[in-house]
Amino acid sequence: MDKAVQSSRIYVFLYMAILMAATSCKKEMTADQKQTKLTKDSLMVISSGFVFDTAQTFQQCHASSVVRTDDGNFLVAWFGGTHEKHDDVGIWLSKGRPGAWTNPVEIAKIREDAHWNPVLFPSPDGKIILYFKVGKTIDNWETWYKVSADNGDTWSEAVELVTGDKGGRGPVRNKPIILSDGTWLAPASNEKKGVWNAFVDRSEDQGKTWTVSSFFEVNRDSIPEEGIIQPALWESSRGNVHALLRSSAGVICRTDSKDYGKTWSPVYKISLPNPNSGIDLTKLDNGTLVLAYNRDGKNWGSRSPISLAISSDNGKTWPTSIDLETGKEDDEFSYPSIIHFGDTVALTYTWKRQRIAFWMVRVVN
Repeated sequence: MDKAVQSSRIYVFLYMAILMAATSCKKEMTADQKQTKLTKDSLMVISSGFVFDTAQTFQQCHASSVVRTDDGNFLVAWFGGTHEKHDDVGIWLSKGRPGAWTNPVEIAKIREDAHWNPVLFPSPDGKIILYFKVGKTIDNWETWYKVSADNGDTWSEAVELVTGDKGGRGPVRNKPIILSDGTWLAPASNEKKGVWNAFVDRSEDQGKTWTVSSFFEVNRDSIPEEGIIQPALWESSRGNVHALLRSSAGVICRTDSKDYGKTWSPVYKISLPNPNSGIDLTKLDNGTLVLAYNRDGKNWGSRSPISLAISSDNGKTWPTSIDLETGKEDDEFSYPSIIHFGDTVALTYTWKRQRIAFWMVRVVN
């Protein structure tokens, strides 16, 4: 080989190696800067990453749900298949913790119709319930559930929540809550013929039977187009229950109950934006609310960035709002699921329909 050519190749190799190292350092620096910013704004990132690296058996995934098991691990469920609404879509699950997740396993596929919106719920008896929807269309989907008594290792056969229901009884996307009187309250919604309504299902016998509330009262002039769906619930004091709602009004909406979720105030807007995308919240032991949401203010707007907002006054104000992940306008970081243990929250969300992101964040304010 000509010495000049050999020398030239060595220089090119060295240049590429230096360039790659510089790029790697830049990425690490960006991540460090991001963590510092979050820490400065009352949140400290403990861990961030993905539940699985690449999807091997499904092309798309969406609508995750997370729960912490009594052995200190996490279960994360989502729906996956070739595309949302396709008949091959089923419910998938991984178990573990950051850096040590099991491979995704399909745990619910009762027939060749699309499966949707898994919701993991830890019941007081130590079991974990998986609720999910099945149907070719949202208008007429059904709610089914399975139960695990061994922290998600095995699951019972699927059973319909309300036999014959078409339209979505029980939790539609976010977890039920257990009220101070023992009532289970499931956040529900209905999307018949493009008109959206939200409601709750109440169970006073630990999920065996359910009583449906009326639809929340909505002013269609104030909240035009589709309406409201997918409540996120919390109880602030005995019998005082509240719901934040995804809406088509460009903002998150709210309603309140003073009688354990039996009746509700008319729906009203709050200050936080919403691009008609899913939200979720958790109430810490000290009463602080931590909300995960997208902050675009246009109906069907951008699902980027995904952010956390914090309220210390029962949701009256949200003075702290922090972006977890940003991207281009057409990127999707959506449908968060959030839980807490102590002062730490665990959060999952859809990452560009390709992966499920998992974060652990400590609230330090």
